[in-house]
Amino acid sequence: MERRTTEPRPDWQRTVEDQGLIYPLTRYPDDTLRPYWDESAYYVFSLPEVEALEEVVEELHAMCLAAAAHIVEHDRLADLGITDPRVAAAVTEAWHRRAELPSLYGRFDLRYDGTGPAKMLEYNADTPTSLVEAASPQWFWMEERFPGADQWNSLHERLVDAWRKQAPLLPPGGPLYFAHSAGDELGEDLMTVAYLRETAEQAGLAAESISMEDIGWDRLSRRFVDKKLRFMRSCFKLYPWEWLTTDRFAPHVLETLDNGGGTGSTLWIEPAWKMLLSNKALLAVLWELYPGHPNLLPAYLDGPRELAVSGGYVAKPLLGREGAGVTVHEPAPAPVPPAPREEACCYQQLSPLPDFDGNRVVLGAWVVADEAAGLGIRESSGLITDEYARFVPHVIL
Repeated sequence: MERRTTEPRPDWQRTVEDQGLIYPLTRYPDDTLRPYWDESAYYVFSLPEVEALEEVVEELHAMCLAAAAHIVEHDRLADLGITDPRVAAAVTEAWHRRAELPSLYGRFDLRYDGTGPAKMLEYNADTPTSLVEAASPQWFWMEERFPGADQWNSLHERLVDAWRKQAPLLPPGGPLYFAHSAGDELGEDLMTVAYLRETAEQAGLAAESISMEDIGWDRLSRRFVDKKLRFMRSCFKLYPWEWLTTDRFAPHVLETLDNGGGTGSTLWIEPAWKMLLSNKALLAVLWELYPGHPNLLPAYLDGPRELAVSGGYVAKPLLGREGAGVTVHEPAPAPVPPAPREEACCYQQLSPLPDFDGNRVVLGAWVVADEAAGLGIRESSGLITDEYARFVPHVIL
């Protein structure tokens, strides 16, 4: 793994916008606009390196599924903050019926510097983003700048294939809806959903787009409907389950949930069991089940334990995205009780992101239908990968 600098292509901004990345710039607190898509640098990997990372990702995914099974079988959903009996029942049923429920994709965030084993930082398997840039503009960048080279990127074909194979699990009667929140001002959620709809249509599925705010509730039929009052039998939502099960319409979601077997009115993708994988408590369960595993970092739910004095730790809210609420704690000479926090946290060993020329790097390794499918790289200025991170392409040479 090596970082190299290069001259961006002329008119790069219009190029990536035409390829679906309509958010190539990020507005900073000082009101300046700086590149989010940053092709002034790129990362180089060897093929054996990528093949080894693929094996790690698929092993981690299998371990996460085993951890999810452990959580359900040992009635530990409360450790994840899932205390509402209706939500717990929905998650449990979805897990037991997972073979009947479509499930598409997820993204591991990994610490890796090319010299030691990759370390799992977290897994977002419910609403992962940065998909468009990883699947499309990155590939076209490589074809233009490094014709004949390769990239860890089979995202598009794997997504189309996954929809095609899982089409029989979709309920009949109506299109598959693709929903995002209209509150997304940047356009990332909109384009992620639009791209996923495109892959579904290429797989032969009938699809419609809708915003979450435009989904209606028909009091007479007690079903969710679109703006034309058509029943919504299935919906892919880029909208976290923790919101879906706590917002205004949560009782209706749970009342009409099609959790496999066709007993409900609306089947949601990703399925409810993905709440087990997108919760930071998973990190602690994994360490409990696989202590000392080379691709895991020590993690606990009851406090930082020995991490407070041996290497430091990161406190992560159980739910949250783009580094929100994450705090970094350097090792102290003597144990220091963690500062009181309103929300439950997972305490994970501090493993600073590798520094390449002043850039802190995290690998986003994609999983589609249980298989490793591609890589997206984000850089940040600090130890926390936040909303000001930059996406940098990669190539295999």
